[in-house]
Amino acid sequence: MDDNCKKFPLIGDTAPDFYASTTNGPINFPQDFKGNWVVFFSHPSDFTPVCTTEFIKFQQDINEFKKMNTKLLGLSVGALSSHLAWLDAIEKMPNGIKIDFPLIDDLDKSIATKYGMIQPHASDTSAVRAVFIIDTKSVIRTILYYPAILGRNIDEIKRIVLALQVSEKFKVAMPVNWEPGADVLNFAPNNAKDMRKRNKNSIWFIKYKKLTKRDINEKIYKK
Repeated sequence: MDDNCKKFPLIGDTAPDFYASTTNGPINFPQDFKGNWVVFFSHPSDFTPVCTTEFIKFQQDINEFKKMNTKLLGLSVGALSSHLAWLDAIEKMPNGIKIDFPLIDDLDKSIATKYGMIQPHASDTSAVRAVFIIDTKSVIRTILYYPAILGRNIDEIKRIVLALQVSEKFKVAMPVNWEPGADVLNFAPNNAKDMRKRNKNSIWFIKYKKLTKRDINEKIYKK
């Protein structure tokens, strides 16, 4: 087997653990984050234009993530000194902002490799734009990969976090293009008895359910 063909963590796996230095101090992951949802994301390099725009947007939206009991954690293959210099430069930009969430020092690429963030056909030195959405029990619930040239849609990441939490809280699924306030879906029956309980005049395997923004606000968002 090619050395590069290693098993990456998948949806449903427990997030691989690691110790790391970050711009906010040392962390023990995922233990230090248990009880919170986590958006763990990687960047190809410090001082790059696309990454910089993403960092600014993540920070601008950090309070929305906090209301969903969600913490942000970044990674870039580089030394802590480079990370600090980059964050300082972001803060001093004309549209700059102070970055509060931690950025991991991964100079030896060990964490990026463990999470499949180094993909040899894209680059053997830089992490691709990966996103791991991890729940309160440290289980990976969503994985996204983007090429280096494409910035992430932070609104979509927020939508995914919210959808996962709504599904867990209300025991429902989300239809295509779901947004808060739109109808959701009951799970399809998995036996004949439950199937027959469904309205005979409707398609048995698909049934919509009302779920208002108020319902979501009361059950999901932290006050």
